[in-house]
Amino acid sequence: MEIILMRHGKPVLSQVGWLAPAEMERWIEHYNFSEVEADGIPLNSLKVANSASFIVTSTASRALSSVQALGHTASVADAVFCEAQLPFALWRFPRLPPFVWAAFFRLLWFFGYSRGADSIQVTKTRAKAAAQQLSSFAAKGHVLLVGHGIMNRLIAKELIALGWAARTNHESKYWSASVYGLQT
Repeated sequence: MEIILMRHGKPVLSQVGWLAPAEMERWIEHYNFSEVEADGIPLNSLKVANSASFIVTSTASRALSSVQALGHTASVADAVFCEAQLPFALWRFPRLPPFVWAAFFRLLWFFGYSRGADSIQVTKTRAKAAAQQLSSFAAKGHVLLVGHGIMNRLIAKELIALGWAARTNHESKYWSASVYGLQT
């Protein structure tokens, strides 16, 4: 039995320019509805998807379109696997690129700031439920979760707590996959 955690492909986003933190709420919404580039999928990611007997995904467009780009349909799509929400602020300045704000607010989130988002504790609880669900799906064979960077990391920690061992190093690049197997 194996559980494979794969990050979705690179999202297609229109260039927005620099934003004030108060504009991040709309950018996050746009990001959450983005789909992925269907070309440039690594051969290894295609092999992983083809070897899975059960494919699970979050309900986010970028995860669902990643499964499609891999040439498959998800057996299960569930919001429990969605990315850890990104907080924002209502400040009107300064203006910075959205990915700078995203990194800044993600860092703040790890320290407890969660305006407009679930807290890290709520998200960790969701990751625990996700890991339990993946463990039960593993009885059906090799499970592939097409998910998200931060959430996949949190799920990986919970899988390890449930007795699963990392067989590969965890990576956060688009299309990267990490494999977990039951310890014997």
